[in-house]
Amino acid sequence: MAAYVLLNIDVTNPERYAEYVKVAGATVEQYGGRYLVRGGTAKKLEGSIEPKRFVVLEFPSLERANAWWDSADYREPKAIRQRAAVSDTILVEGVS
Repeated sequence: MAAYVLLNIDVTNPERYAEYVKVAGATVEQYGGRYLVRGGTAKKLEGSIEPKRFVVLEFPSLERANAWWDSADYREPKAIRQRAAVSDTILVEGVS
């Protein structure tokens, strides 16, 4: 069953964040993931979330999503993102 990583990213350092964008995608693909949403227009319809740069990643399973998140391959890109932005990130399992 597919799993999704959802990120709401408030970019605080655009130059450094550009470094992240250059290297993160290859790690996503390496773990079978793909981008479904990557920074397009986002509009709050209800609730308290204030969408910034919204990203949705799809992985083939929770296991593959977790493997990517915890991987040595993503460790440095993640650190770059964390220095360049403030993010809310969740992992959710899809429906069968």
